Amino acid sequence: MSTYKSDFLNVLAGRGFIHQVSEPEALDALAHSSTITAYIGFDCTAPSLHVGSLLPIMLLYWLQQTGHRPIALMGGGTTRVGDPSGKDESRRLLTDDAINENLKGIRAVFNKFLKFEDSGGNAILANNADWLNALNYIDFLRDVGRHFSINRMLAFDSVKMRLERQQELSFLEFNYMILQAYDFVELYRRHGCVLQMGGSDQWGNIVNGIDLGRRLHNAQFFALTSPLLTTSSGAKMGKTAAGAVWLNADQVSPYEYWQYWRNTEDADVARFLKLFTIMPLDEIARLAALRGAEINEAKKILATEATALVHGRAAADEAAGTARTTFEHGGTGAGLPTVELPRAELQAGIGVLSAFVKAGLAASNGEVRRAIANNAIMVNDARITSDKAAIGAADITVDGVVKLSLGRKRHVLLKPV
Repeated sequence: MSTYKSDFLNVLAGRGFIHQVSEPEALDALAHSSTITAYIGFDCTAPSLHVGSLLPIMLLYWLQQTGHRPIALMGGGTTRVGDPSGKDESRRLLTDDAINENLKGIRAVFNKFLKFEDSGGNAILANNADWLNALNYIDFLRDVGRHFSINRMLAFDSVKMRLERQQELSFLEFNYMILQAYDFVELYRRHGCVLQMGGSDQWGNIVNGIDLGRRLHNAQFFALTSPLLTTSSGAKMGKTAAGAVWLNADQVSPYEYWQYWRNTEDADVARFLKLFTIMPLDEIARLAALRGAEINEAKKILATEATALVHGRAAADEAAGTARTTFEHGGTGAGLPTVELPRAELQAGIGVLSAFVKAGLAASNGEVRRAIANNAIMVNDARITSDKAAIGAADITVDGVVKLSLGRKRHVLLKPV
């Protein structure tokens, strides 16, 4: 049992969010006696966040739910540089226009988890471009850069790993940790922010900010990091064979998102229910005790609750209903992902190899051939045994689609247009 006095740290500890905390007793006392302001930074390298960003988003969610003030910091400025943490090579540099476009897509996600000031809450959406883009380089070197030791920076894992592998680390990226430390100080000046949270790979960068706050303002800052998540089999969270699991519905449909969570490994169900849903811990404990085939019911609950947070309850229930129709009753499942194909092409006949690649169920013809050899390919729930098979007009169902299935869990509808 946790011995924290504050609801904030009690909830995080109970649900498995805490990896490291700097000065935990002092942070706990502060969170118990007053409202604290904390932030997490999100770079704008894509038009959507993905499942890998969910854990930090949930940290901000619970911060607000326990009476404190979260800041979601958009890295409009730092995205122009690139964070070397955990990277083997330099990040591709984006134009300002591309960064601003990405910002629009990312902002929409936070509205689902946080109540911002303009809608009756106290959460803040900040953008570090507001202060970083206007910095005078010479002044910044004199006022901030002088507090950083190159010897110490070279000792950080994010830098050391790149150098040990003899992979280039540009001066641009080397500056990233100074800019992140400066963000912490700037958010303290503007909003009284005293806590930075992030993944465990950010510990060194956050400690830099704590040190800079002490040197510039004699202020006490805090760090809290969460574990870097992998599945029980060692796979990285948020990645599938088809690519990243994005949070925006235009990139990954609610059904595909539901299916991602439904496919959770048995050993991960209880942990993911704690981290990625807001279900009470006693109910999670009941589900975690399920064994054998019953664990599948817990996986469906995980999928529906996780999908409801990102896409809304109606979309989550629809996704669960589609899965039920598809798997349990052998139906077409109107909510399945749909790929449009010219009607003439389908009527003329399209090879099964080409169809599965076009549907995104496989990356190559060879992959489809191997799946056929493993009895894993079906068209309209009928097993395909030959790689010479073709799909034509006769395969279009009364629903006006052709259902392609790879194994029991991956399905796409081909729709003639």
